[in-house]
Amino acid sequence: MNYDIIVIGSGPGGYVTAIRAAQLGFKTAIIEKENLGGICLNWGCIPTKALLKSAHVFNYLKHAEEYGLNKVDNPGFDFTKVIQRSRGVASKMSGGIQFLMKKNKIDVILGTAKVKPGKKVSVVDAEGKTTEYAAQNIIIATGARSRELPNLPQDGKKVIGYRQALSLPEQPKSMIVVGSGAIGIEFADFYNTMGTKVTMVEFLPNIVPLEDEEVSKHVEKSLKKSGIDIMTNASVESVDTSGEGVKAKVKTATGEITLEADILLSAVGISANIEGIGLEEVGIKTDKGRVLVNEWYQTSVPGYYAIGDIIPTQALAHVASAEGITCVEKIKGIHTEKIDYGNIPGCTYCHPEIASVGLTEKQAKEKGYEIKVGKFPFSASGKATANGDVDGFIKVIFDAKYGEWLGAHMVGDGVTDMIAEAVVARKLETTGHEILKSIHPHPTLSETVMEAVAAAYGEVIHI
Repeated sequence: MNYDIIVIGSGPGGYVTAIRAAQLGFKTAIIEKENLGGICLNWGCIPTKALLKSAHVFNYLKHAEEYGLNKVDNPGFDFTKVIQRSRGVASKMSGGIQFLMKKNKIDVILGTAKVKPGKKVSVVDAEGKTTEYAAQNIIIATGARSRELPNLPQDGKKVIGYRQALSLPEQPKSMIVVGSGAIGIEFADFYNTMGTKVTMVEFLPNIVPLEDEEVSKHVEKSLKKSGIDIMTNASVESVDTSGEGVKAKVKTATGEITLEADILLSAVGISANIEGIGLEEVGIKTDKGRVLVNEWYQTSVPGYYAIGDIIPTQALAHVASAEGITCVEKIKGIHTEKIDYGNIPGCTYCHPEIASVGLTEKQAKEKGYEIKVGKFPFSASGKATANGDVDGFIKVIFDAKYGEWLGAHMVGDGVTDMIAEAVVARKLETTGHEILKSIHPHPTLSETVMEAVAAAYGEVIHI
């Protein structure tokens, strides 16, 4: 069976790529070994947000009196139903992807794929039957999985990854979370809010280490206030699962200690799914566990492309989607721009939320910029005060000479929806003064961005 384009993997990189290819008139097929939507939709981005929403509502119930409502005595929850709601949200979204495949006349092939020389793909289905397909262009979007460290082998029961954390049969009374990136922070926040005693272990000096240092320190303070124990400059050396729970030996600056908990969640990053998919047989080059591609996502072998978590770019759903669209548009021969990887927003959906784009203050200084920095706290925002959540701030960084918007770093309720203003402004090369003269609506959280910019230029009104 011959196609113009075959996409391997149906995550946010793969299914978006297939839809754009179909829109451009390509005869398209997509191959998926598990569930349409991939990890993000079924075991990542979407179901975790559903869990966090349940936690957010539960937290509101516990603080009903603060909003003038009658106190809710001993608000409770059914952990199984919370998990079931999350799984239901994922299932509904997966069904939506199935609809989109039919709407765009994309052939869905279920099975495990392996690329072959000569622009071919073999697929083994659930019954073990092998079928071979051919295409002018093959786009590999097989995503990634939870990374396993030699000293932290996952057994799926006591030492788990994010998939098990999304579907535990019962709520643990205590949990150790190793790693404080987005995955670790979000699960720590969810389980802590629901009443699990959480201890977080981070190898580096700051949690959420990719964020601006002020953001990291603020989030650490907020999470500690909520009841999470946080250990930085610490590493788990070994785990013992022989007893009822898990014992973790943790190396710290002051010596080695042992932590005990029901479950340990390993959130130390991801590993690309590049094994066993035929890369070596075809001759596709890899380096450090990632597929090497050029600026248009072509691998070392013509006709074979790779996007998303398996290439050396930011492992984010929206990045994979953008790469897929760019890839097929280039194949079609229409004008398309290269992705600016310096203008990719990052979001973490803990409480308070974290969102950022561009350079941190430290990075801007290291690059030699003379900078203007502005901060505006949500405690000075009328909308945040009315919402009853003033935790956090907006921080903006500008080049003092030309007014270029170098970076934006946000922490607080709703900031993951606000960061796009900075992304678009940076794309359009908007200056700080242009943001100041763009009237923002009042009262909104978004006007805190304008106020932060005003602070950078010495014109802030409300602080």
